[in-house]
Amino acid sequence: MLSKPFMTTQEIAELLKVREQTVRSWIHQQELRAVKLGREFRVAVKDLEAFVNEHATREPSWRKPDSSRAP
Repeated sequence: MLSKPFMTTQEIAELLKVREQTVRSWIHQQELRAVKLGREFRVAVKDLEAFVNEHATREPSWRKPDSSRAP
């Protein structure tokens, strides 16, 4: 199991350099998957990573098929 499986909206905002309201907006728009515990949301690290990857401008070079190789 991960040493820190969940993050708060404040931690995510600080990490991504956005306002906490922006993180909450992503959650309410169902762009970022979260769990509501009491009155606050928590986001699994793997869900945050998936969100960031989905919003990347391009695929990382290690995920692109190598066109120089012939099958």
